[in-house]
Amino acid sequence: MALKRSSWPDGQVAILEHDSRILADNPLGDPSLRRFPVWMPPGYGNTTGSGSGRGRKLPVLFDLTGYTGSGWSHTNWQNFAENVPERLARLLHEGRIAPCIVVFPDCFTALGGNQYINSSAIGDYADYLTRELIPFIDGEFLTHGDREHRGCFGKSSGGYGAMIHGMRYPRFWGAIANHSGDAYFDFVYRSAWPETLTHLARYRQPALKEGRVRADSQRWERSPERDAEGGRAEADAGCDDGRIERFLNAVWQREKLDGSEIMTLMNVCMAASYDPDPQAPNGFRVPFDLETGELIPSRWRAWLRHDPVHLVRRFAANLRRLRGIYIDCGWSDQYHIHYGSRILSRELHRAGVEHRYEEFDGNHSGIDHRMDQSLPFLSKALK
Repeated sequence: MALKRSSWPDGQVAILEHDSRILADNPLGDPSLRRFPVWMPPGYGNTTGSGSGRGRKLPVLFDLTGYTGSGWSHTNWQNFAENVPERLARLLHEGRIAPCIVVFPDCFTALGGNQYINSSAIGDYADYLTRELIPFIDGEFLTHGDREHRGCFGKSSGGYGAMIHGMRYPRFWGAIANHSGDAYFDFVYRSAWPETLTHLARYRQPALKEGRVRADSQRWERSPERDAEGGRAEADAGCDDGRIERFLNAVWQREKLDGSEIMTLMNVCMAASYDPDPQAPNGFRVPFDLETGELIPSRWRAWLRHDPVHLVRRFAANLRRLRGIYIDCGWSDQYHIHYGSRILSRELHRAGVEHRYEEFDGNHSGIDHRMDQSLPFLSKALK
């Protein structure tokens, strides 16, 4: 869209600093002191000027970025494209959105991000957003200070976060927008684990060697001896044998990660999000046998308890409280999220939850232009 620089007022971006009590002493050692941008429309806070803010209270939107992202990435300058503040300014200039405040939280972690949920292995990022950042923003800006004028939106992990927050935290949010958010984990994540297991095998000890191999799969078998030990095999299921810890220590020393390393780190991050266990090595479990690749049903069930397609009926009443739900996805999404999005929309229909679902000709990449649909939707819902 923005092949040329805009000529209309672009508002202003303030940089805030907040020291989180909730993120203090988090298990990854990530900083609790976070600096993040906030966009304000042209004329914000003016009591005598003619700008769009003019001292009145405004709705607030929280932009939840995807995995490996941070709010900072959405305010960076882009060549031949708009960043989010520029897009907001244009939509406001075109009369497609009303004046609002947009917050760009920094929720990056040593595992590459999080899913905006609470996890004993990563940190309580749902609580961080709802119990700390929301009141902090309401105390710093001219906001309405109520859920009816507050929404969140995001893509990928951010879209997942927006959907989950709409389900679990409707007392904080009035409307949500979910762009290509993780859903239907059997397609989105499960197919990526063989490559992850192969990459983690590089950190196996003893290292793999050519020759005759006897696969050590006995540890997950339920032999009479194991049963006599009180189910020790199940208690050990999904625990790291050291290779995940060695992998993490290695990538944390890298200056640059390749695609395989990022995908492996992502799956590790998802395991820490969906199946945390303070008693397990690294504080979480994985859903596959690290040696044989066999699915561990009990551990996979822990993941599925976080899958939005399985949560609609449980949280239908909460979802019906929202003033607007927007979902979209490209029909060529390389992570197969369009299938999960279709299932999610179907389940919302079955539960009587009003929402808007759209598909478009695209994949998982370069879809910021879809904010031209979601931001006006949210603006109308929160007016």
